[in-house]
Amino acid sequence: MNMQITDTSAIVTGGASGLGFATASALAAKGARVFALDLAGSIEKAEKVEGVTYVEADVTDPEQVQSAVDTAAGSGPLRTVVNCAGIGPAGRVLSKKGPHDLNLYAKVIQINLIGTFNVLTLAAEAIAKTEPLEHDARGVIINTASVAAYDGQIGQVAYSSSKGGVVGMTLPAARDLASHGIRVMTIAPGIIETPMLATVSEEFRATLAAGVPFPKRLGRADEYAQLALAIIDHDYLNGEVIRMDGSLRMAPR
Repeated sequence: MNMQITDTSAIVTGGASGLGFATASALAAKGARVFALDLAGSIEKAEKVEGVTYVEADVTDPEQVQSAVDTAAGSGPLRTVVNCAGIGPAGRVLSKKGPHDLNLYAKVIQINLIGTFNVLTLAAEAIAKTEPLEHDARGVIINTASVAAYDGQIGQVAYSSSKGGVVGMTLPAARDLASHGIRVMTIAPGIIETPMLATVSEEFRATLAAGVPFPKRLGRADEYAQLALAIIDHDYLNGEVIRMDGSLRMAPR
């Protein structure tokens, strides 16, 4: 069964740039009314796209997320949620500066893992209230993990922990929401050309690309969006994590 996207509402977190922006644009192009959640500073710099409404919301704040969900659900049946909001600071368990900063570790978990859970939970409540489609389907929630969930590198202890949590959430969330006709899937991207990577040099980028078995290049945000649309369209995909990484398995450093 193909889930209808046209004239439905969709929420994309981290929607002002990178994976989120590409996904919000792709959903809007398919006729969805997209609500792109992000922080004010990111929204100010975001490109305006027809069909995409930017909503200022911190994914870790239940009230802000609830308000955004209410706005989206009030604009038409909420069928799609894609969680792309996240941060990736580096830090070793022990470095020359001493032990890993606990507040930084907690912040990464708070945004990447708890933020994902917060949006998933509040959006699921709204999706569950929509009219059921064929096979009692109501919608799909796609979360973003990372290959770092499986082979996190030196300095990625906080990031890998948070993304490992997203992987671990996938199947039980899908099982919890099955009776409501809501699927839960996760995409685990490899090294993608996003603003997070914009700060690294061309040489370092070339080194990263050389480490990918095939194709020997970095991934693109529009490829993530393409995969998200394929997951939305394919209703037998549920409770699974799909690696999108050119068969990359990351080395320690």
